[in-house]
Amino acid sequence: MEQIIQFLDDNTLAMLSLLVLASFLGMEIIGKVPTVLHTPLMSGANAISGVVVIGAIILIRKANADDYLTLSLGFIGIALAMINVVGGFAVTNRMLDMFKKKERKA
Repeated sequence: MEQIIQFLDDNTLAMLSLLVLASFLGMEIIGKVPTVLHTPLMSGANAISGVVVIGAIILIRKANADDYLTLSLGFIGIALAMINVVGGFAVTNRMLDMFKKKERKA
């Protein structure tokens, strides 16, 4: 019980509130983006996901070996961000292929 109370200190509640607010704001902004701009927006999200991967790696490196919550959250962060990075690069590559000139057969 003492660990739960320690987890829910003022700083953690402020960070959780900021996460929830940023999530709602992000969904509201993304929802209003025209369809034509979704692919370039995904390309920009690759950079953000790359930062998440680096942050999760740092989180895992600084965690104690018996802190399973931190290690689990770091692993989940790495896995989800890498899925986003790989998917974003695949979509960006397809988008760039659309703009290449097609060779004509004679």
